[in-house]
Amino acid sequence: MIELLLDNKDGNMWDLSGIASDISWKTTRVGRPGSLEFSIIRNGIYQAKDFKINTGDVISFRYGGANVFFGYVFKISEGDGETVKLLCYDQIRYLQNSDTYSFTSATAADILWRVAGDFGLKLGRVDDTGYRIPTMLEDNQKLIDIVCKSLDLTLINGGQSYFLFDDFGELSLRKSEDFLLEFVVGDRSLMTGYGTERSIDSDTYNLIKLYRDNKKSGKRDTYITRDSASMARWGVLQLSQSIDENMNDAQISDLLNSLIAVKNRETRTLKVDAIGDVRVRAGCYMPIVISERGINQPFLVDSCAHRFDGGDHTMSLELKVI
Repeated sequence: MIELLLDNKDGNMWDLSGIASDISWKTTRVGRPGSLEFSIIRNGIYQAKDFKINTGDVISFRYGGANVFFGYVFKISEGDGETVKLLCYDQIRYLQNSDTYSFTSATAADILWRVAGDFGLKLGRVDDTGYRIPTMLEDNQKLIDIVCKSLDLTLINGGQSYFLFDDFGELSLRKSEDFLLEFVVGDRSLMTGYGTERSIDSDTYNLIKLYRDNKKSGKRDTYITRDSASMARWGVLQLSQSIDENMNDAQISDLLNSLIAVKNRETRTLKVDAIGDVRVRAGCYMPIVISERGINQPFLVDSCAHRFDGGDHTMSLELKVI
């Protein structure tokens, strides 16, 4: 059921399926690469004398015949015992590099194509994201932050959500709505436990301030919208960000309205432990049914951790209300 292969990039391919343990596959929706962690026993009876592992080696992992992870060894941890622990990342790890870019009238898909081409990354399916961002100037920023910013602007201005992920060795950018899973997790269906959380601590704002430098007047133009009711309840939670100098008044007003509509609310998360299914990964939509909480709706999978232990496969999900 488990297939775990190591490619030394020198013509040698090793099957680690029988000697790997503590296998964990993790994905996060925004800003972090997918990872695969596992352990092997050094000098185990199944290992040949010329067996070796180096950073940069290629790791592929399949489960039940399904492609799960394709990436590269980034960390090898050894001690005085026999256990060797490996940490591997997919291609999104290379988007942690920083560079300076300037874009004009580019879509998020265009930006991904350019970044991937410059850094020699493999692309798979990249959907047309439609909305053209007037300008983006990013000075010495992480590539992943540049791409994610373009996706945020696409959502705010174009109304369509997309997510970036590594599809077994190919970076893909897909419409989020295409990833509604067809099975339910919850009462009498895979779930083994859950917890809920409401927060205004991380992504809640009730005062939006947009600004830009006016070259003609030599001053800074500021545009503000607020929600007085939530400010009285929560205090002032301000989001301040720069905007393109070419935006007109109507576009600025639309952006203010969009941001206050999206940000002026509690973030609600649901954590679920369940029997594992490799179709579940960060970025997909998961139907959840928990009767005692009155929950019966799809949730966005914000992060997902799969664990493979012998014949057992479990997963822990962090979900967001959509």
